[in-house]
Amino acid sequence: MTEWTVPDDRPDYAAAIEAALARLDLETKAALLGGRDMWRTVAAPEAGLRSMTVSDGPIGVRGRFWTAADPSLALPSPTAQAASWDPELVRRIGHLLAAESRRKEVDVLLAPTINLHRSPLGGRHFEGFSEDPYLTGRIAQAYVAGVQEHGVGTTMKHYVANDAETDRFTVDNIVDERTFRELYLRPFEMVTEAVRPWGVMTAYNAVNGTTMSANVELMAVLREEFGFDGFNVSDWGAARHTVGDVEAGLDLAMPGPFTVYGEHLVAAVREGRAKESDVDAAVRRLLLLAARVGALDGVAPAAEPPVESPDAAATLREIARRSFVLLQNDAPAGADAPALPLDAGALASLALIGPAAAEARILGGGSATVFPERVVSPLDGLRAALGDRVVYAQGVDLYEQILAAKHGFDLAVRPVLRDGAEGPAQALASGDVKWMGYVPGDVDPEDFDHAVVEGTFTVRTGGEHVFGTRGTGHHRLLVDGEVVFDGDQEVIGEDPFEAFFGPGVERARLPLEAGRTIAVRLEYTPVSAFPAGFPPSILFGLMHTEPRPDEDRLIAEAVAAAREAEVAVVVVSTTALTESEGFDRPDLRLPGRQDELVAAVAAVNPNTVVVVNTGSPVEMPWAGDVAAVLLTWFPGQEGGAALAEVILGAEPGGRLTTTWPKTLADAPVTRVVPNEDGELHYDEGIFIGYRAWERRGGPAPAHWFGHGLSYTDWTYEEIAVDGRLVRVRVRNTGSRTGREVVQVYLSPQEGVEVPGGIEAHRLAGFAAVEAAPGEAVEVTVELEERSFQVWDGGWRTVPGTWTASAGRSVADLPLSAPVEA
Repeated sequence: MTEWTVPDDRPDYAAAIEAALARLDLETKAALLGGRDMWRTVAAPEAGLRSMTVSDGPIGVRGRFWTAADPSLALPSPTAQAASWDPELVRRIGHLLAAESRRKEVDVLLAPTINLHRSPLGGRHFEGFSEDPYLTGRIAQAYVAGVQEHGVGTTMKHYVANDAETDRFTVDNIVDERTFRELYLRPFEMVTEAVRPWGVMTAYNAVNGTTMSANVELMAVLREEFGFDGFNVSDWGAARHTVGDVEAGLDLAMPGPFTVYGEHLVAAVREGRAKESDVDAAVRRLLLLAARVGALDGVAPAAEPPVESPDAAATLREIARRSFVLLQNDAPAGADAPALPLDAGALASLALIGPAAAEARILGGGSATVFPERVVSPLDGLRAALGDRVVYAQGVDLYEQILAAKHGFDLAVRPVLRDGAEGPAQALASGDVKWMGYVPGDVDPEDFDHAVVEGTFTVRTGGEHVFGTRGTGHHRLLVDGEVVFDGDQEVIGEDPFEAFFGPGVERARLPLEAGRTIAVRLEYTPVSAFPAGFPPSILFGLMHTEPRPDEDRLIAEAVAAAREAEVAVVVVSTTALTESEGFDRPDLRLPGRQDELVAAVAAVNPNTVVVVNTGSPVEMPWAGDVAAVLLTWFPGQEGGAALAEVILGAEPGGRLTTTWPKTLADAPVTRVVPNEDGELHYDEGIFIGYRAWERRGGPAPAHWFGHGLSYTDWTYEEIAVDGRLVRVRVRNTGSRTGREVVQVYLSPQEGVEVPGGIEAHRLAGFAAVEAAPGEAVEVTVELEERSFQVWDGGWRTVPGTWTASAGRSVADLPLSAPVEA
């Protein structure tokens, strides 16, 4: 088991915290717990406390400003990170994120997300690590350790059972205690015990009738049982109960300053409805955070920041390579060897097909979005490696609705004050504007009147172009000097971010000739009242769609390219409207006509490789007709370079962290929509993921939890058990150096009786190894006592002789040995 470096609190922290607390009156203490704005805490100079900045992760560090003018590194998605099954690699990811945080003057990274993959329909699936609580806990330990070892705080999120997006603000998740303890609380317990996280984020949802920000019982479990001593921040807008929240131990209600704390908390204390001792306890925890991150005068931070940033591009490529999962690798008809890897020296031609091959899909939608300085698409990566041997064809059109203006646009945005003065202009990567709780140029929001997006559009394709707007408020849109819309866009939905993440609205259709450059301008005045609990924010967009191509022609062109090429590589993907925060998925189908495209290409080229560029499972009805399937998840900004390296011979190191169904109908747990009473019942109990598949029987999944192929062959030779140690010897019996993830599962004695049932297998340990051809490697996996236990009002060991099995996935376990509970 990995031992992490946990920064120790300095001996002088306690005295410094008490001295600072003594200098604060009730009004100041209550204000401290309410936040200064969208991303910063309140300062208290009289107590030596500076403001602290928090920022969304988990795939990067956005910082205070959500704009392309302040770019961020975009890492592979958390699901991809976990697919490495390598805590040491994830620890290095933490180091990289800590360096990014310090570069952007961020004190606390709002990550990692350690909710489970309960259903494949979860819209935020890509932000979580796994369907398995043990794997989630191990990866999360490494993530938190890596970030905090360099002096930046983390927040485990979202506490707890925040596993779907439908009605996320109001849903009441009904979960029995055993299921909570064994599944959903387990990763939080593992992280707390191993690496002492400095923060936790409480979720929007209620659990068994009580919203999480006011859930005294579950916060007591975290603090009193697990030993959590960090600060507790609400998800943005989740705090709803002044007295209930402070009694439950909510320390920071964000965003500020319009929260349930501040003047509301002062009044509650003055009137005897809340205790000042609870306020003091919350302030102490906030001051402890300040001491740890270096925001409290007179004491040194718990850990020093990194001396220098690692080589970001190389690190991001490595993470991506080691996350890619080779799901399938067959020999094409008439060939002796598997389709992958390709021999760059012998390859004559490659047809690269699919819109996501040229327009890289590197991350999921929602608050995890960052703006990287550069993105390497699959087309960029493969052309850099193979030159003009790569022929590109779009194949299909993934248009679903009007999107932010991007290709051909040169745009900037500037604020305009009430007195007519203009603030500084900022370049835009697209038509999206996200000023969350601030106005550029340190403009006081009270002085802000409207924003202007202005620039040019160079027409790439002649035909009918569609222009539109997004964001609640008043829009005045001019194209080529003509006003095409002047009116209001009304509030839609209950989600405060719906104004931005929601759909755009078409405003005009204009015929334009290719090669023309025209002026575009959008004047936007926001609504006067932003949703309660949020500081005024400016979220809007200039939207655009090019003329829609003839998809039959696109598919025909792709088929022609594939027919002429030695190898066809088809990149299929989801879209920003498929996988995102704010909504769950209605199905597991690939958007548009991508399935039809793959089938058509495979019909003319037996050497077809499909690259699946998604953050979560999709149906693959064509899998039996193609030679190879490579899963790249959302691979981050260097994904295209990593893809080229793996296709041309670098080992794909990933293994599945979630079971992959053939069809949605096969999946045993899918429900994400609450009933008419607003309740979502976790009736499946402990049986989610592979546990549920094994218990139910019936149709097998497309690929089991833990699955992933190598470019070499492995033989599992021997297993031995000594107490709680399991030793496994594996040998590389192939012709290439490779990487294997040895997985150890426990099975209870046959016939054992446990109320509510018990799993057929439990992941109990794993280790990644590398070996040269012919080389044997022995790994040792230590079994935790918890792996033999169930929750029955307390942890109880299930007696008898268990079986320890080792192999490549939960469904491929060639070695086994008895082990006594």
